[in-house]
Amino acid sequence: MKQEHFFQTANWVGAPERTPETFSVLRGHFMADGARQATLRVLGLGFFKCYINGQCINPDTFLPLSSEYEPGCDPEDEVLSGHRIYVPQFDITPFLQPGDNVIAIHYGGGWYTFINRIFGLPKAIYCISMETDSGRRYYVSDEDCRIGNSYIDDYLFVSHETQNYNGWDCCFDTDFDDSHWARAVLTEQPDTEYCTTDCPFDTLIEQLPLQKIGKGIEGTVYDCGQNTTGYPVLEIEADAGKIVSVIFSEELFSDGTIDREHSHGQVFTVVSDGKKRLVQPEFTWYGFRCFEVVGKATPKFVKVIHADVPISSTFACDNDTLNWIYQTFLHTMHCNMHTGHPSDCPHLERRGYTGDGQLTCHAVLSTMDGKAFYEKWLQDIADSQDVLSGHIQYTAPYIRSGGGPGGWGCAIVEVPYQLYRHYGNPQILNKYYDNMLRYIDYLETHSEWGLVTGDKAGEWCLGDWCGPNILYPEKDITSHNQQVFLPAPMVNTYFMVKTLNRLCEIADIIGKEGDIPEFRKKAQQRKKAIQAAYFNTFDGNFVMNVQGANAFAVDLGLGDERTYPNMVSYYRKLGHYDTGIFATDILTRILFEHGDGELAVDLLTKNGEQGFEHWRQNGATTFHEYWDSNRSRSHNHPMFGAVVAYLFEYLLGIRQQPHTAGYRSLVIEPRAMTRFHRMSGSMSTLNGTVAMHYNKASDTVNFKIVVPPKTQAVLRYAGREFALTEGENNLMGL
Repeated sequence: MKQEHFFQTANWVGAPERTPETFSVLRGHFMADGARQATLRVLGLGFFKCYINGQCINPDTFLPLSSEYEPGCDPEDEVLSGHRIYVPQFDITPFLQPGDNVIAIHYGGGWYTFINRIFGLPKAIYCISMETDSGRRYYVSDEDCRIGNSYIDDYLFVSHETQNYNGWDCCFDTDFDDSHWARAVLTEQPDTEYCTTDCPFDTLIEQLPLQKIGKGIEGTVYDCGQNTTGYPVLEIEADAGKIVSVIFSEELFSDGTIDREHSHGQVFTVVSDGKKRLVQPEFTWYGFRCFEVVGKATPKFVKVIHADVPISSTFACDNDTLNWIYQTFLHTMHCNMHTGHPSDCPHLERRGYTGDGQLTCHAVLSTMDGKAFYEKWLQDIADSQDVLSGHIQYTAPYIRSGGGPGGWGCAIVEVPYQLYRHYGNPQILNKYYDNMLRYIDYLETHSEWGLVTGDKAGEWCLGDWCGPNILYPEKDITSHNQQVFLPAPMVNTYFMVKTLNRLCEIADIIGKEGDIPEFRKKAQQRKKAIQAAYFNTFDGNFVMNVQGANAFAVDLGLGDERTYPNMVSYYRKLGHYDTGIFATDILTRILFEHGDGELAVDLLTKNGEQGFEHWRQNGATTFHEYWDSNRSRSHNHPMFGAVVAYLFEYLLGIRQQPHTAGYRSLVIEPRAMTRFHRMSGSMSTLNGTVAMHYNKASDTVNFKIVVPPKTQAVLRYAGREFALTEGENNLMGL
């Protein structure tokens, strides 16, 4: 949409002299006499905080949401498909006062000026639409606005923010005299589409109390009790010119000092002007559990900040590890929901990796009300697709990063497919169908001998990721070429076949049946190539039956009668995962699907270096990037949590009937019941909440199942099928 439809006659304005590091405060005046209602549309690029008469109308937010803001810094030799900016809108009526009113926009930093991909220079725009007794009036940003300096002195979005209050007066209030400030200058207008979205943005979720641990290396150490995202609120003492620094970390040493290796360079610094004041970071968040305060300041509490995506599920059973996996996944996922995209970690990179995001999408939509969040991110994926080749980026919005063509690029198919399966609207499949076809074309052009063997020149071409280094365990696994043994062409071609199978379903749903024979033909060719290249006819295994290789094959119907039993035997003997992020998900699902749920539960719950219980026993409150916590860079990565979907699909047994969507037709068929005495859980659907509870009494089982309105459902148990009705169903003594 053109600018005038969103901002009327407003102009983009900025400081007379700007750099990507510039932070500014833009002030404008307007009259509110006779106002019945006033609406504000406002942008400050990168992030902004807006004040009306000294009151911040968007505290603890990071707006606007991340997006492909505008052309100009697309990947080399690529043209991205779309560019848009999401425009927030606020009702500012409660903030108005008679007579003169002041709008102040504090802006800069954020994704827009991030050093890894600078879109442009900081700038701002606003339009106030006011309904009065005499009609509608507009107040807009223009050259009459005044612009002054910010107290943000030094800044890098992913690591630090420095606030310097020396010589700075609070310029947000109405009574501040801005006549000595320079006039704003007209700036370049972004070549973009302006949009609105219902995607939830970052906000204050809760406040955590602090435990004072004691003396650190330089200052005092505090612990908020969990790995989280946000920042502390500090009371700075009256000590002019003195510096207060907060050094964050995810881990404490046993002596009470913070682990600097897990600080990831995160620092918040304040230069005092001699006035006692409360301060907090304004234009970045931090990922941490503990921090050290150096200087004269007292932390009051920690603000937890992330996107307000509600939890829409419950799960509990008589196994502490599974309960921990469920709760910790939700918390880890929330820590990685910022600025409208699911990130890999909330500190080091913060990027919307398509591999991590597509992998956990099903689990998120099963446990959270994530529809609007993922619909927005799906548009980012499509906007980041190369017009020329169909290449899907490793991150969306795009920032040059590592990944692979299969497990990352397939997000353009997997995310809309999961949104359809959970919410039942085929329009989302129609909307992105052409993007899906272009992605398949890209995989075709990066194939040899029937296998996907490459990606864009000069970029990574991973298969799986973050698997334990089973061949050379003494080597550092942080180097991407030493992390997995599975051949990347096998994994990438697996994802191509899986995507083609998905496309067969999608084409049938949206009336593109004529495309199905070609999809099936291509899938069959690729399956033959995997079988020919990686199947060992001597023992029936793929790639030595390690790191889930046989699970990839079985999922595509490959191998022979020995392949699946070999896999089961191997993991029964091994007793723990030896898998990367994709194989962990696939292996767990395949075991449940083939009736070996007890083994799947063993892998999910056994203690050991490659397991969730190992993390739990060591006090983790979020999932880690690697199974080996000692070698792990980040201790806040959600990607191994994809298996949480199977707590609902297989342990609770809440599954959709084949060829249905939106949870309108259900089969309740819990598995691995011999391992539990009780289990309960619920999930939200379009028609309401479906819930399942069972407990064992002697040799029988009692079920309580709640079926939403307008939903068909059956219970399958012990070889029998029981019809369920809407509402509560009690089946006793089965």
